[in-house]
Amino acid sequence: MDCNEARPLLDANADQELSAPQAQRVEQHIGSCDACRRESDSLRVLSGALREAPYHRAPQSLRARIVEGLPAVEGTLVGAASFAAAGTAGTAGAAGTAGTGASPEAAQTPDAAAKTRERQRRRFTWRAWLAGWRGPQGGFGQPVVVGGGASRALAPGWMAALAVALCAAVAVVALNLRRPAEFMPFADELVASHVRAQMSGRDIDVISTDRHTVKPWFNGRLDYSPPVEDLAASGFALQGGRLDYVGHQRVAVLVYRHDKHVIDVYVFPQSRSGGAGMDGAAPAALGHDGYSIAHWDAEGMTWWAVSDAAPDALSGLQAALKARLQSGSERTESG
Repeated sequence: MDCNEARPLLDANADQELSAPQAQRVEQHIGSCDACRRESDSLRVLSGALREAPYHRAPQSLRARIVEGLPAVEGTLVGAASFAAAGTAGTAGAAGTAGTGASPEAAQTPDAAAKTRERQRRRFTWRAWLAGWRGPQGGFGQPVVVGGGASRALAPGWMAALAVALCAAVAVVALNLRRPAEFMPFADELVASHVRAQMSGRDIDVISTDRHTVKPWFNGRLDYSPPVEDLAASGFALQGGRLDYVGHQRVAVLVYRHDKHVIDVYVFPQSRSGGAGMDGAAPAALGHDGYSIAHWDAEGMTWWAVSDAAPDALSGLQAALKARLQSGSERTESG
């Protein structure tokens, strides 16, 4: 990690908001960079001073003004016609009782009366609107008065269709929101494997840029033969490979280098992708703990790439690898 990567994370690191892998990488950089260490120390002092600063309770008058400005949650008026009638009655009542001392509202000034009417308009909330559509008998599909005395009747099945559509929309949103979470445990394993390999200094078992050396090395160590391609021409140089254990199985890991970033590519047969987070329905791209993760299927294999490089780098690796595998298949078929 260099200064450009560490600087944006110093603030979060001072507040202990980073994940363990990220915090460790930042601390390693701080230990070797005087400028970032001074910046980190300043942020920690500032954070501590803010935590120790005295807090002052807001005055009750401020709370009262805020509450007064909020729209009413409960409304007893149904429809615009009922609202108009209530407003007219309220105005007439105020005029009729003025000067009699019957109620405090009777002595309202014009400005106070305007504020009262404004509060009445605010009570016409979405609950009152929905109550108006339900009709005077409390059932949907009854004629209702909406806006200035105009009336229309709801079709009997209209609200049922709306309810079905809303339920379907909620279900789709819920599934889409939950779907990435289903693959987080497996993503945790991939990131942990990648970080563990980088920290150990033994991230490569067979060091070679020659695919004809790396591919045979897996023979006898796995019961499948992973495709191995050198993509140096596309900016992704093969560095070697290793064995790892993720998803309750031994898998091949191909190690590539892109600029200064290491990319681990986990490869295993699609027939073994039935575990949680390992199947072909996984999202094409994920982000986890500051690491980019990409997933795709090709040549009967499931591929997962993990790196601290930008997501665009993994997309480039995926495109280059698919193109190379496709060209290899075409050569085999033509030969």
